Amino acid sequence: MAAELPLVTRLRTIPGIGLLTATALYAFIGDVSRFPSGRHMASFLGLTPREYSSGLRRRLGRISKRGDIYLRMLLIHGARSILWHAKRMKNPDRLRAWALRLERKLGHNKAAVALANKLVRITWAVWKHGRSFEPVPELQAA
Repeated sequence: MAAELPLVTRLRTIPGIGLLTATALYAFIGDVSRFPSGRHMASFLGLTPREYSSGLRRRLGRISKRGDIYLRMLLIHGARSILWHAKRMKNPDRLRAWALRLERKLGHNKAAVALANKLVRITWAVWKHGRSFEPVPELQAA
């Protein structure tokens, strides 16, 4: 079934999105046009921070965990896989380099969840615009 769906093939071009994750996204999300942005889709899946705000003070907490547990687990495991393989790459692309910098700063688990959030946003863009993911090389400091 997945081979017959061009969307699943496009989603699988995203790092960390395999066959199970792509088909689960296709089945669970349905029509991506109901989300005005990738952040809304990430929020729907429970990968954005909870907000505890009052007045002018804005406090962001842990992720909300408000979506499908299975799909969120698949996305976070895909993000962990990206981080694990990025450590062994000689020249990581921009996405992997960003994830590695975040991992050094925040730790492995928080970086994996942040990367899963970014993967959902990339997924929304790939789905919405009908193009495959193309990695961008990391710019080297001169």
